[in-house]
Amino acid sequence: MIAYNAYKQYKENSIFTASPEELTLMLYNGLVKFIMRGMDSIEKKNIQEANNNIIKAQNIVSEFMNTLDMKCEISSSLYSIYDYMLRRLVEANVSKDRDILEEVLGFAKVLRDTWEQAMKISKNQARKPAVSQV
Repeated sequence: MIAYNAYKQYKENSIFTASPEELTLMLYNGLVKFIMRGMDSIEKKNIQEANNNIIKAQNIVSEFMNTLDMKCEISSSLYSIYDYMLRRLVEANVSKDRDILEEVLGFAKVLRDTWEQAMKISKNQARKPAVSQV
């Protein structure tokens, strides 16, 4: 029980101290996790657990859609991707279709990996000293 409480406290602290970029990555990781859990639950014929996990994935995608800054050029493209993913998640949940979840999982992994790479590039650029102009 002590180890569980320590882990729970660690997880809470990591969320409270994370940058917005790190929180976004955590959400992408959560999206992947919940889709995979939904797929596993469908395989095990645990309909309620599948429903719960797919709804969690839907909520994450909805959060991504609601927090997009539509002033940015890429936001409309991301919105379209998220909208498609959300519609497919709803369809997968209604029909308990593992293949649809597999499709959405592919999108989620690509988005997560792209975000993670962008974070690395951003950190590397921030570390480079500014080139002075003479």
